[in-house]
Amino acid sequence: MSPETVVAFPAKADVATASSPPSPKAFERLWGKNVQQHGYAAIPSIMVRAQHRLGVNTTQFCILVQLLEYWRSPERAPFPTKQQLADRMGVKQSTIKANMAALEQAGLIKREQHKTSAGDWGANTYLLDGLVARIKALEPEFAEEKRKREAARRKVETPRGKRGE
Repeated sequence: MSPETVVAFPAKADVATASSPPSPKAFERLWGKNVQQHGYAAIPSIMVRAQHRLGVNTTQFCILVQLLEYWRSPERAPFPTKQQLADRMGVKQSTIKANMAALEQAGLIKREQHKTSAGDWGANTYLLDGLVARIKALEPEFAEEKRKREAARRKVETPRGKRGE
């Protein structure tokens, strides 16, 4: 084999990339079948990687992740109580309330109040359209960053004489 020969790395089967979630098989291998049986939430990688760009603090980010974990279907917005969120996160209900207000002011969530059949106020429904729109708006930036990373990787993987420099 000459020093200019490029040998491609073999494709790794069942490997998740930053742009693709792990397959159920990969998830099971990572976490185990017992953990997998309890399900997992779909959190866009852009949201994780763009926390700062979204302008949310760690508590607000955790609230958004919790809401996403409750969001099972596009047709049915999540509706946990503030107390449920506080219990899950180990914080006071007042912390949830203040951070929910900040998320709403930032346009990432919208709260809709509902009355129970008894006439008192029930849990809010949380519309996440603002968050979804912001994540979608960030996607072109991430696509460009990905394109640049892939071009840099190809350049490094290609021998100098074959780069077209």
